[in-house]
Amino acid sequence: MREMTGVFTPGEQLTIQMHLGDRVMTIRPTILVIQPERELRWIGRLLIPGIFDGEHSFVIEPAGENRVRLIQQETFNGLLVPFSGFLLDDTEKSFNAMNLALKERVEQAN
Repeated sequence: MREMTGVFTPGEQLTIQMHLGDRVMTIRPTILVIQPERELRWIGRLLIPGIFDGEHSFVIEPAGENRVRLIQQETFNGLLVPFSGFLLDDTEKSFNAMNLALKERVEQAN
């Protein structure tokens, strides 16, 4: 994720620019949950519900003194999911790269 804009309130829509391998993709998910410094969860849909839905979450948990754990998760549902292997693989690789970059940035700040 390179850019995220919108009003961070449940029910509001975000605009997110994602880099998936060599592709740039813009998604416009709807926020389901937002708890500052704890959780951000949204759902993105292709066209109408049930075709290709992705629920994504970032949860921050305490993990000891001056430590936290970031849990990033995405669940896909819908008729097109069985035919979307390449997209799902690229998405997983991109999120893993984002997690590593975030880890490095946080560790350098300490």
